[in-house]
Amino acid sequence: MSRDLTHAFGHPEDRAGATSAGPLPDRISLRDHVVTVEIGAFQQERGTTQRVRFNLVVEVAPHAGAGDDDVDRILSYDTLTEAIEHELAAERLNLLETLAERIALRVLAAPKALRCFVRIEKLDRGPGALGVEIVRARGDLPGRTVEDTDAPRPVVVFLSNAALCAGRISVWMDQLSAAGTPAILCVGAPDCAAPVAANPAAQRRIDLLAIEQNAWVLAALDDRCVVVDSRTELTWAVKHGVVTVWAPSRIALDRGDGSAPPPTDGPALALWFAGEIGATRMILVGAAPPEDGAIPCTTVPADATQILGDAA
Repeated sequence: MSRDLTHAFGHPEDRAGATSAGPLPDRISLRDHVVTVEIGAFQQERGTTQRVRFNLVVEVAPHAGAGDDDVDRILSYDTLTEAIEHELAAERLNLLETLAERIALRVLAAPKALRCFVRIEKLDRGPGALGVEIVRARGDLPGRTVEDTDAPRPVVVFLSNAALCAGRISVWMDQLSAAGTPAILCVGAPDCAAPVAANPAAQRRIDLLAIEQNAWVLAALDDRCVVVDSRTELTWAVKHGVVTVWAPSRIALDRGDGSAPPPTDGPALALWFAGEIGATRMILVGAAPPEDGAIPCTTVPADATQILGDAA
């Protein structure tokens, strides 16, 4: 294991020299991430905080993310920082060894993670850095899984074209921010007719792009509306309380099984999306709810002064 750790945390030249034994997996890393936290088994470490430095290296399975420039095909750096944040927040720990083990387990729960190298060091306990280093592989932890039960579940808010024209976007954004509600905004196509193509696949793309044009119209109404098209960015935004506007083309087209409703039915597509991301409910502003009631839906007028209401 010591040789593995040397290759993981050493200079890239060390790793390059090791490739003579065969190709090594790609890696992502987090270097010199310092957090101030209460941790330690000694009495003088209780009731006070100290600086702890984290270095993580994760070997990842082959993927097409680099060639496609697609963030949803890679292991996100957020997986590393969020694993640290989650385990530090879960409970006070005595041992760095326990913390390192739990962080490695959480990272390895990501489908693309093969091995996780963790180095944790206390920076304020002596003249140098005191720490531990571990390496764990997916196969080292049989039968153990990590469920991200703390991940917040958002509310999906569908805004009709009448709602976009009502002049209330900033008021509604204020309400969502004040409530601390993770929210993703959805829109349908604009009222103007989209171009017509003879090929159904081409028409579907055209209709999805029409929705995305309307998403940018919404974003122009309030700087807090950020247009996002990838699952990775949507997940990050929900976890960090950033209100986003869904641009549907990527996610809808990635599902090649035909389960996504036609983009000409904006509320139905938004409801399908709400199910895909595990939303708790859907609020329709100026639109009727779809027939499929798999997720609780609330309707409010297009010019409502309050959109959360009893649904908050």
